[in-house]
Amino acid sequence: MNARFEAANAAVIARAQAGGPGRLAEALHYAVTPGGAHIRPTILYSVAAACREDRPALTDAAAVALELIHCASLVHDDLPCFDDANTRRGKATVHRAFSEPLAVLTGDSLIVLAFDVLADAAGDQPRRALDLVRILSRRTGMPDGICAGQGWESETKVNLSAYHRAKTGALFIAATQMGAVAAGQEPEQWEELGARIGEAFQVADDLRDALYDAETLGKPVGQDATHDRPSAVAEFGVQGAIRRLKDILGGAIASIPACPGEAMLADMVRRYAEKMTPVAPAYSQAARG
Repeated sequence: MNARFEAANAAVIARAQAGGPGRLAEALHYAVTPGGAHIRPTILYSVAAACREDRPALTDAAAVALELIHCASLVHDDLPCFDDANTRRGKATVHRAFSEPLAVLTGDSLIVLAFDVLADAAGDQPRRALDLVRILSRRTGMPDGICAGQGWESETKVNLSAYHRAKTGALFIAATQMGAVAAGQEPEQWEELGARIGEAFQVADDLRDALYDAETLGKPVGQDATHDRPSAVAEFGVQGAIRRLKDILGGAIASIPACPGEAMLADMVRRYAEKMTPVAPAYSQAARG
């Protein structure tokens, strides 16, 4: 998957850079590289494969579009009006490297580019492409997308589950549903799996933010406490958040719809569970220190 996704993603960014303002073109490439673990595209590809994909180019477009939205959200999250972060993925954030105006334009350009990618890939499956656009738009904006998730941070009273579902779960729901749609399947039954995986990742992120250092994560830590944001650690405590994470992941496996690749998807969730829960040693070390 990685080579397939990387090739498709690089081609899209190169096309977007051609002939435009040089600094903004450079910032677009900077914002998506290095690309991290590509967790959302991996889940999308896995669902498509489990549903026996029959249009690989459409799956590629869906995966690239989803990752572009994710990268745009990181650029905007790091801005001074939100987290005011200096580093992301071990290097300077886009607004530190290129200026705040160019960071805003970079995020905006990546969002627009995501939908252009889907439109361009419609080909002989315009209905699937339209459904992909609808899913991604709903999981990006209001009331159910990542914009809503960011908006919850400005409320005086927050429902933690709704906050997690929008802030992090939205793009994981998009990943499972878009993978199914790209393969010609209906998206509705894939929502619960995406929501559960997304909530698990947010709880894991809350734990990392509370327990790890900036060098380990490649970005600032302690942001939830600094910005007085709701978090699983604040609500449940460290050990309670760890138990919550394990419960969510168990439910995620149980929620996988019947499909040819059901066993493969269950194995994928289990592997991600192992990656997401290496927190006990860090907690023990923090407690001793």
